[in-house]
Amino acid sequence: MCGICGQLRFDNKTVKPEDLGVMMSKIARRGPDASGEWMDGKIGFGHQRLSIIDLSNHASQPMADKTLDLVLVFNGTIYNYKALRADLIKQGYEFFSHSDTEVILKAYHQWGEDCITHFDGMFAFCIWDKKQNHLFVARDRMGIKPLYFNLNKDAFSFASNTQALVAIGADTDINSVALQQQLSLHAVVPAPNTILSGVNKIKPATTLIIKPNGKVKETTYWQPKAQRIGLNDNEYIERTHELLTDAVLKRMDAADVPIGVLLSGGLDSSLLVALLAEAGHQDIRTFSIGFEDVGDEEGSEFEYSDQIVNQFNTRHEKYVVSNSQVLPRLGEAVANMNEPMVGQDAVAFYLLSEQVSKHIKVVLSGQGADEAFAGYFWYPRMQAESGTEVERFSKHYVDRPYEEYLQTVHAKYHTGNHTDAWLNKEFSKAHADEFMDKVFRTDITRLVVDDPVKRVDNMTMAWGLEARVPFMDHRLVEHALSIPPSLKMSEEGKHPLKQISRGLLPDSVIDRKKGYFPMPALKYIRGEFLDFMADILNSSKCINRGVYNQDFVKKVINQPEQYMTALNGSRLWHLALLEYWLQINIDG
Repeated sequence: MCGICGQLRFDNKTVKPEDLGVMMSKIARRGPDASGEWMDGKIGFGHQRLSIIDLSNHASQPMADKTLDLVLVFNGTIYNYKALRADLIKQGYEFFSHSDTEVILKAYHQWGEDCITHFDGMFAFCIWDKKQNHLFVARDRMGIKPLYFNLNKDAFSFASNTQALVAIGADTDINSVALQQQLSLHAVVPAPNTILSGVNKIKPATTLIIKPNGKVKETTYWQPKAQRIGLNDNEYIERTHELLTDAVLKRMDAADVPIGVLLSGGLDSSLLVALLAEAGHQDIRTFSIGFEDVGDEEGSEFEYSDQIVNQFNTRHEKYVVSNSQVLPRLGEAVANMNEPMVGQDAVAFYLLSEQVSKHIKVVLSGQGADEAFAGYFWYPRMQAESGTEVERFSKHYVDRPYEEYLQTVHAKYHTGNHTDAWLNKEFSKAHADEFMDKVFRTDITRLVVDDPVKRVDNMTMAWGLEARVPFMDHRLVEHALSIPPSLKMSEEGKHPLKQISRGLLPDSVIDRKKGYFPMPALKYIRGEFLDFMADILNSSKCINRGVYNQDFVKKVINQPEQYMTALNGSRLWHLALLEYWLQINIDG
């Protein structure tokens, strides 16, 4: 929906307009429709608007309610805002807009910090409460919408991306804990860390209260259980159908602009189209992208997406990208990454979003289905593995053994195994019946947020396109975590979704081998792509930065296909991407 930024100063100084201005310039692509700022001495907010709900100026931000002494900046969508608005009107509140933004303000006034439990949606927002003299900050349960911050003795600064905070002087030294996780967890750095020492991110399902004296109160308001609830197999599947349909429809309802679907040709996005059609939606708009093949690796899934287009007679746009187009545009995609992300589909989403944004402002996307319903090939391998829980997980997920990490980086970054420590902490959380329950909960609540979901948010919002992810609906996730792992993992994974799809989708789409948004040129590094990555890693900037052990890097460059990850990714790409991100976003 938007980009937000702001600052609360602790040093009795006023917010500098130039600081707010430079932060707004760094988030501008997230909200191309309008911009606004508000300052009052020690506190200042900036906003870049993508108009989706209540397109009038009444819904502009920062939104101030002088009667309530509240000011808000908000990114995201509250799907149940209409019902909440009706409830608040019954409580005596009067509204000057028809926006979900104003609903947040009134809800906070009515329920205080507990307002967060009333919201069903994806959101990151900050409210200045003049009467309480504090800043209230919140991020949605699943962490779909990003919110980064810099906290020091002088101020609390926040923004929708890291670039805005770097622009006002956040420390850009490499965080050694984050580096070890970055190179181990498929570029996931769990909150609150980022790869930069001076930039943190608010954890999902978390609120902060920041006082002008610098004191911070952090509260976690949601932690799902992964335990059985006593349903039989058919009841689990029926409930999945009910909740997923509701998740899809409420995301279609909460908008005053048309909504489309990013259609990959896989089960997840195809099912979204089918459920829309089942509910009576017509003239559904769909969008697909494909790349050139590399060797035996196919670069598109048009064979399957075309079947869905033909079955449901969607209004379809299909884009084909040659490999010769990828490298010239790769730097743009990396410049719009909040953090370095190695997923091969990042540039695909960037290029697809560029085209889709010419037609519509909002799309549905299928992220989260594999994590919630056991769609990945590594889950059965983890289940069958022996050893400790962390060993079982790591063997089939972690990108490089800890010993190889120590070979990869300079000695000054040799630290403890922070990845194992983090996994142990996640797996020790209460209310999970089995090992695989712990895996699924960690994946859907922590890992997916900083991998596919972040990629989609960053790459779509770079073009002023909002992506909504029904499979990440918190009620659906709670239900999915209650399903026995054996039920989810049958039929080679995603059994409940496959059962729902029978009769709605072609069997050829349901029973096909699990695909991954293909970008072969970034998986099998050859030719100009190999030269490009070698140039990055051999550059004076990389050598002078001193993150990597150059002797080890040379081995990887010389034999890139010998250094693949457990998830079939390229370790060479991982190293090159991190350095490339630093060169573009930090070095300038």
